[in-house]
Amino acid sequence: MDEERTAGRGVGGIGRAPWGPWGWWAGERDTGGGLPWRSTLVIAVFVMAGTGFAARNQPDRETLDALGRALLLLGAAALVLRHRWPVPVVFGVATVTLAYLAAGYPYGPVFVLIAVACFAAVVQGHRTAAGFALGLLWAGHLLLSHWLYRWLPPAGDGPAPWGQELPAGAFAVAVLAASELVRVRREQWAQQRAERAAAERRRADEERLRIARELHDVLAHSISVINVQAGVGLALLDADPEQARTALTTIKAASKEALGEVRQVLDTLRTPGDAPRAPAPGLARLPELVEQAAAAGLTVTVTTSGPPVAAGKAGKAAALPPGADLAAFRIVQEALTNVVRHSGSRTARVEIAHGPARLDLRVDDDGPATGTEAGGSGNGLAGMRERAAALGGTIDAGVRPDGGFRVHAVLPLRPEETP
Repeated sequence: MDEERTAGRGVGGIGRAPWGPWGWWAGERDTGGGLPWRSTLVIAVFVMAGTGFAARNQPDRETLDALGRALLLLGAAALVLRHRWPVPVVFGVATVTLAYLAAGYPYGPVFVLIAVACFAAVVQGHRTAAGFALGLLWAGHLLLSHWLYRWLPPAGDGPAPWGQELPAGAFAVAVLAASELVRVRREQWAQQRAERAAAERRRADEERLRIARELHDVLAHSISVINVQAGVGLALLDADPEQARTALTTIKAASKEALGEVRQVLDTLRTPGDAPRAPAPGLARLPELVEQAAAAGLTVTVTTSGPPVAAGKAGKAAALPPGADLAAFRIVQEALTNVVRHSGSRTARVEIAHGPARLDLRVDDDGPATGTEAGGSGNGLAGMRERAAALGGTIDAGVRPDGGFRVHAVLPLRPEETP
């Protein structure tokens, strides 16, 4: 049975096959409903003209008459269907070629027809059929040249020398080998294109996930502050207008900051290659988080241990790597947002431990959980884990034995590359 029947189909779209530099010769699919008329016409002209020249140097063969030219045209015409029905075409061309040789017509470009038919069959995965067709043609030629020549034209022809069979066999092997090489190269090109397309899809998915995560972290924190302050303002609007005014001021500031960060995130959707207009947030903005949490009624205590040390440069103070800095900020931000939303505690503790190769973050509150919803999406912990995993780190989040809640993140600091 012929193997890999679909190896050469459907790659590069319907109506065109990516045959690389061989497209004009045997793989072109241009007009006429996907049939290679143009390349077939070139082959037919070449075979007809070339055979006429070859006949001049073979006076011992039959003169190329109308029947001979008709056989050449018939074999060339069959090549129009070599992409749709490669197996019938390769056997049909082999039969026509054998009939042409049996009639005693000159050797020459007629073998181009079987070479192109075999090429098309092998490239489309029908190497067994192509091998059989070539084998049958060669076996038929042996019979014609060494046994049946007595009863076939030209008259008075003798047996062919056995030495010419070696070049004939080499030609058949060369055709099959070249066709197989093109088939393999074609599959490699198709695989490379598929891999590039898959990589582009992965990059697009990762970018969408990153933008969604950024928007979630920005909006979840700001909306939680706005939600709490809106409740305070409504409750105190009549009893304590001044306090209500303070709550509205906090809402205005939080919404302004949220709009700015959302704009910064959406800037990444501008023309590819443009640099961000503002630096990404990091732990240097932790005091802003503390102020926003205080405006929402949450007292946050921040404890830092160990100086920031650049990975690979032990003992030298340096800023955190941008990716780790942003992830640390967003993890703390989301953890404090969850305290505001879901905890009855009005205090939280943030501990930051700098190490030579990693950054430890711990955010604790004393609980208990309120079980209330404040407009959250439920993706906060998942987003934190995704950020940590992207850096090769981990997140542990859960209820403490004393009833509080803890978020513990470990972010590795990757060594800087040295030239």
